[in-house]
Amino acid sequence: MKLWRSVVGKLWMTIILLVAVVLVILGMFLLQYVDIAFTQSNSHDIKVLFVITAIIGFLLSTFFAFFLSTKITQPLLQMIKAAEQIARGDYRTRVHSRSTDEIGQLAHTLNHMARELEKLIQDLHHERDHLASVLRSMADAVVTFDADGRVMLANPPGQQVIHEWNGTVWSEEMGENVPPGEVPVPLQELFRKVVREGRDMNDKLHIRNSVWSVVMAPLTSDHTVRGAVAVMRNVTKEHKSEKLRRDFVANVSHELRTPLSMLQGYSEALLDDIVSSPEERKELVQVIHDESLRMGRLVKDLLDLAKMEEGRLELNLRPVETGTIIKRVLRKFQVIAKEQDIRLVSRLPDEPLELKAADEDRLEQVLTNLLDNALRHTPRGEIAISGSRKTVDGAPCVQIQVKDQGQGIPAEDLPYIFERFYKADKARKRAGSVGTGLGLAIVSSIIEAHKGRIEAESVVGQGTTFTILLPVELHRGLSGNAAE
Repeated sequence: MKLWRSVVGKLWMTIILLVAVVLVILGMFLLQYVDIAFTQSNSHDIKVLFVITAIIGFLLSTFFAFFLSTKITQPLLQMIKAAEQIARGDYRTRVHSRSTDEIGQLAHTLNHMARELEKLIQDLHHERDHLASVLRSMADAVVTFDADGRVMLANPPGQQVIHEWNGTVWSEEMGENVPPGEVPVPLQELFRKVVREGRDMNDKLHIRNSVWSVVMAPLTSDHTVRGAVAVMRNVTKEHKSEKLRRDFVANVSHELRTPLSMLQGYSEALLDDIVSSPEERKELVQVIHDESLRMGRLVKDLLDLAKMEEGRLELNLRPVETGTIIKRVLRKFQVIAKEQDIRLVSRLPDEPLELKAADEDRLEQVLTNLLDNALRHTPRGEIAISGSRKTVDGAPCVQIQVKDQGQGIPAEDLPYIFERFYKADKARKRAGSVGTGLGLAIVSSIIEAHKGRIEAESVVGQGTTFTILLPVELHRGLSGNAAE
């Protein structure tokens, strides 16, 4: 710092100026009397003394200025340097001063301010780390936008969502992706409403094959909206579960309505003696019996399916030879197939098809449901069950195929046949069918419990083929889901 810009420099120049003014005034008024009152030699000595006195005055003021520089300027420079270090973020900087005057008090105040700032910054860092930990641990996506729609903060799930959504072309008209760090297209309308109206809003967004619940709130400062924070959750499973629940209630109500109406109607006919002949009475009783059996099967299938979906299906695992199960199921349906003029054929290899760990009763239930389904939808022709060994995903497995020559399943219905109560084209169903609509759903759950998979292929008018793949060792499951 230049001397004349410092406090001491200004003070020293002021003193020098005052001394010069005093000397000039004294010289103007006294020197003219010196020549008159004193002799020439004495007047010369007095003038020399006067000059010496002026020089001594200037030297004393200069010494006094350097003294003040040591006591005032140096501590001030130290405090300036400390303030600059604090401004750069070094909050541990302290000013060392032992004086008790105003400068010492100023140094003490500066040190106290530095300690308070250090404590405040530490608290802010703790709060930031705590907030960051909370955001990182959240499964929901949290993203903060500024007023211009730029991303200011996002937790890892939020970063992933923004990256995926901004990397998607949402419409042919747009022709290009949204720039990184901008509000994604699905959130833009909600973001504009929140910024414009300044209140919390929520919405459900259907994006591709998923459903997202979005809650967005404005960020305000001095009654001005400076951005918005969005919390997004993938509720696809909950949405599907809710839809499944509604469909389940509707389908169960529909399935129960018909047998209950028939039971009520025929029982009232018997109570009111509407029928008179024993043959008619026997026919009504037979209908009541058949419908009660149908309701019993429906309730049993629902209970089994509920246990399977809740993971409470207990498998009695032991070594199983699947060829034996196939032959036993075929014998069970031989009489029914003969009555319908349908040929049942088995195609099995010479070597046994063994599974090291499987539930024989559940696998028999799977083949029974598939064969019963094939018989109900095959008016004539042949139904074949074949078995073979395969290697899928590097794991040895047993493949079982049930192939019929029935009506077939339309391509638009094929992806949904393993859902509960789903029924495809009603023209495929034979008259008098007593299916509950749960057979294939139960089959799919049992196969999944065995870590296997089931697939269906069908051509309308030519027939349907169900392919089951079961791992020989249960702990080596197969990837894939036939229901998808």
